[in-house]
Amino acid sequence: MKNVGIISQARMTSTRLPGKVLLPIAGRPMLHYHMQRLQASHLPVYLAITTNQADDVLADFAQTHTLPYVRGSEDNVLSRYWLCAEANELDVIVRVTSDCPLLDGELIAESVREYLRADDDRLYLSNVLERTFPRGLDFEIFSRQLLAEAMQHATLASDLEHVTPYIHQNRSGSVRFQHISRQPARSHYRLTVDTADDFLLIRTLIEEHNAHQLKTTELIALLDAHPELIALNAHIEQKKV
Repeated sequence: MKNVGIISQARMTSTRLPGKVLLPIAGRPMLHYHMQRLQASHLPVYLAITTNQADDVLADFAQTHTLPYVRGSEDNVLSRYWLCAEANELDVIVRVTSDCPLLDGELIAESVREYLRADDDRLYLSNVLERTFPRGLDFEIFSRQLLAEAMQHATLASDLEHVTPYIHQNRSGSVRFQHISRQPARSHYRLTVDTADDFLLIRTLIEEHNAHQLKTTELIALLDAHPELIALNAHIEQKKV
């Protein structure tokens, strides 16, 4: 049996909306919903935070909620993932980011099962490269072997900050790809939090529509039925990698 773990990266010093992961929604920090949704996968969940003093509150959150965590470089996020994978002897890593509070743990678990059935350490499986899901439901699944190669060979600042470019750009020349997709596509919907308007949408979805209790199909159906909700952050442009 391979040891699989979800690693979520988090920091308090986000440029567009500092401290966003702990902003309150219905009396709980946004990070609470993120972790709760991931735990629905029934896979171990780890938090990868920085050594900056500003992130001491995230370490406190992890300790309060009995979440295993590691602390490492703010800029070299790739090294944080490697540190966590090594410390917890993970064979397979699921990468997510903490600004996505409505990730679907059941969808991730189903995708992990598909990854494991392939039995291929050279496989990179995600719903990111060919986008059909709303942004904010993103996940990537890959082996510690591929992560180790990225650690050894990735040199660009963008490689270190965004963790997986060395892998998904197939710079080794031997990565195999599999894409998780859905139809009809809804990749233009935003369920990630980069700005105040993104947060307004997420807060409205959770506080007024119990979105944290909905599966992906139900979330998308909710957005389809409420174009006024989509309009709250439709103007936001995703930061370029």
